[in-house]
Amino acid sequence: MTGSEGALAGIRVIDLTRILAGPFCTMNLGDMGAEIIKIEQPGKGDDTRGWGPPFAGGESAYFLGINRGKKSVTLDLKDARALDVLKRLIIGGDVLIDNFKPGTLAKLGINADWLSAEAPQIIHCQISGYGEKGPKGGMPGYDFLLQAESGLMSITGSEAGGPAKLGVAIVDVCTGQYAAMTILAALNARGRTGKGQKVSVNLFNTSLSMLVNVAANYLVGGEAPGRYGNGHPNIVPYRDYPCQEGEIALSVGNDSQFAKLAGLLGHPEWCANEDFKTNAGRVVNRDAVDEMVRDALAAKPAEDWIGELQAAGISCSMIYPVDQALESEQAAANDMVVEMDHPTAGAFRALGIPYEFSDTPANLQGPPPILGADTDAVLNALGISGADIAAMREDGVV
Repeated sequence: MTGSEGALAGIRVIDLTRILAGPFCTMNLGDMGAEIIKIEQPGKGDDTRGWGPPFAGGESAYFLGINRGKKSVTLDLKDARALDVLKRLIIGGDVLIDNFKPGTLAKLGINADWLSAEAPQIIHCQISGYGEKGPKGGMPGYDFLLQAESGLMSITGSEAGGPAKLGVAIVDVCTGQYAAMTILAALNARGRTGKGQKVSVNLFNTSLSMLVNVAANYLVGGEAPGRYGNGHPNIVPYRDYPCQEGEIALSVGNDSQFAKLAGLLGHPEWCANEDFKTNAGRVVNRDAVDEMVRDALAAKPAEDWIGELQAAGISCSMIYPVDQALESEQAAANDMVVEMDHPTAGAFRALGIPYEFSDTPANLQGPPPILGADTDAVLNALGISGADIAAMREDGVV
């Protein structure tokens, strides 16, 4: 399905990113209507094109999942002709985004002075591992290592087990979201000032910001946080519980909900106990609370409890594996699984768009591109002749 005028219609993004954080950012900008020109290395492309199995028609599922709606242009930026093409694209663009090692673009002659003189309108978003300051400034960053270094792994996993990472590259994903957010803010500022600017995000800062309330607990309380398994450091009961059959996730966010839970489980006396009647008391006595709730829930299957708990206004959910979550009625109702047609992969399913606009709808702008599929069209639009393109192709420049 091809979208009409999205919120970012008319915005051209020159995308020099690869792997996950940058491509995730630009895919979302594309879903919102921006034109995304993805610059890739000739003959190889984005590393994730080879990250499989599974593959479909030679394209990895990983690449297909985060690169829809983009145009692929291949350029060997070590060649002056390719660099000239990139500069011309930047001059005519609105957003430039890269996740090169800091300083790489400057070595190519695309520094702050050049951008100010030749492309003053451009929003330059730089994604890096650690930024440019500090003892690790300029070093590359990797999601897994940042989950470890930031403390995220130290608070994830079972109480008795070791540190664990999340099942997805969450630091990359959140960095991509921060990148999109700062780009949109800079575009808004440009509407007032008429000038572009540089915005910077890095995986280290993102990973620390993701600690949110856990960081606040330490910074205010002074105690190093521990692991609570699937529990919550500040709310009890708030975790997974086994039932007679199956498991449920239970989220009791306040004292009135706990009173409803206690009554539903046949133990209204819990609320008369000073150790349990307030959330602060339950946090201090979490082991006892968890044991009481676990024992009570063991009386019925999870599906029976879900109906009763939801009817009582107590937040809860079944614990589903990924396949059941994606195939659920709720996912279908929200169009969170869509089908796309790819020139070589054929029809494939992908995640949908997780947000809605009432007047400028986000839409799927097309499938992920075949490597270099749009090189000729984009270069022709810059006034580069077919003969010159052919010569560059013969030399491996495009």
